Amino acid sequence: MEILIAANTGQPIYEQITNQIKAKIMEGEIKSGDSLPSMRALAKMLHISVITVQRAYEDLQRDGFIETTIGRGTVVAMIDKAILQEEAQRQIEESLENAVEIAKRSAISLDVLQSILKLFYERNENI
Repeated sequence: MEILIAANTGQPIYEQITNQIKAKIMEGEIKSGDSLPSMRALAKMLHISVITVQRAYEDLQRDGFIETTIGRGTVVAMIDKAILQEEAQRQIEESLENAVEIAKRSAISLDVLQSILKLFYERNENI
């Protein structure tokens, strides 16, 4: 499993790990029942603290994406489609919030913003 850490983004490393693992699960790259590296192994692979990986795994477990059991390790949980849709909606809301902030700073009207969104949505209908 490849995880890329960017030191210059301002986003905490544990969030980068959490978001990348969630994305891999949502895209089907990692499936329910697949094993994840141990916290120590992932920390060593990424050259970061075990505590940072622990925080990411705790967040993933809290959100229902992974399960950790003694003897079996950490695996991707059986995920309800509702959880995946909720996560996708959260990501969309975050992106749209950023788009609205940029539009307001640039004096771009709601009508223009909606037109841009509609254009992107229709252009990507086959996804």
